[in-house]
Amino acid sequence: MNICGVELTGNDAVVCLLSLNQGQFLIPECRVRKLTLQKGHTQGDLKQFQFAFAKLMSDYSVDKVVIRERMQKGKFAGGAVSFKLEAAIQLIEGLEVELLSAAQIKTALSEHPLPIPFAETGLKVFQESAFNLAYAAHMLK
Repeated sequence: MNICGVELTGNDAVVCLLSLNQGQFLIPECRVRKLTLQKGHTQGDLKQFQFAFAKLMSDYSVDKVVIRERMQKGKFAGGAVSFKLEAAIQLIEGLEVELLSAAQIKTALSEHPLPIPFAETGLKVFQESAFNLAYAAHMLK
């Protein structure tokens, strides 16, 4: 099963693909590490972001997208733009999207520690949260 972990920060959707096949994890090479919503935040910009994201998921045969749930209120609340990005992703026709809370991710990582250090994955440092999210989603199945 191919899972795409998505960390929404500001105008960006940082992505990490992770597949599990017969107990073996594989991090497929991906042409992009993050998708950015243009500064205008117009309807056209959102549609362009949504199309680019859907095309990426289709090209890499992603079965499920997992997004880190953000708080709606308080000190650590997500920004308005990140909620727009989340909605654009959730509304993609035929794409299974799931939200995971920080508590679910923490539980999954504590019960099933990463088999290798993140530094050895070959991913960029800013992709670590998206990678942990995809790994946790595989462990919670």
